[in-house]
Amino acid sequence: MIIDTHAHLNIEEFSLDLETVLNNAKRNNISKIIVIGMNDETNAKAVELAEKYEELYAAVGIHPSYIENESYETITKYLKHPKVVSVGEIGTDLYWVKDNIEKQKEYFKAQIEIAIKYNKPIIIHTRESFHEAYEVLLPYKGQIRGVFHCLTSSLEDAKKALELGFYIGIGGVLTFKKAINVHEIAVNIPLDKILLETDAPYLAPVPYRGKRNEPAYTRMVAIKLAELRNISVEEVESVTTQNAIKLFSL
Repeated sequence: MIIDTHAHLNIEEFSLDLETVLNNAKRNNISKIIVIGMNDETNAKAVELAEKYEELYAAVGIHPSYIENESYETITKYLKHPKVVSVGEIGTDLYWVKDNIEKQKEYFKAQIEIAIKYNKPIIIHTRESFHEAYEVLLPYKGQIRGVFHCLTSSLEDAKKALELGFYIGIGGVLTFKKAINVHEIAVNIPLDKILLETDAPYLAPVPYRGKRNEPAYTRMVAIKLAELRNISVEEVESVTTQNAIKLFSL
């Protein structure tokens, strides 16, 4: 049994063949999938999908790329829903936009406090901005739990995340030959602190790199992680699944 803890099945790329994608996932032993919101539209769709499909759960949040026109009500109105398991995807991003980082931090901080109030874990986006997100999180150490999604920056950053009590999300980038930082993270942090994810439709693993990613490919990540750590795929699947169940109360 494998859990894909991060997939964007709520966007246009999956609008025409979602049933096929879900059947592919089942055939590859993917038992549960967390559908990640980024703004009001995708939050609503994530919840709608979680209500429709037993194996799907929802996370709701305001992604740093969408902070300009979003209110916090897009999160709070869903947080008592039984299938909403997290606040996310939230955090900071210095890849797409650099000139609004203070506003990004403000939104991140507010959403951390919402998550604490509702006792939900958070899913953190930190593209080219680990330091900025870490600074915001540090005062909340011991009050908040969650996962650093797709953490690829360095083993040092991963260790800082672990010190805060967080999990590390590992996806398709692990299968890329030149992703040395991610290989180093995957081998050197405890297995009981790793969550498997796809970030579908983005970042498809080898041999599907460059194509649309989907939850079925979480298995490729599990296989690569087992190979790098020199353990069985069954152990990777078992431990990472328990990690996800524990963090998200699945």
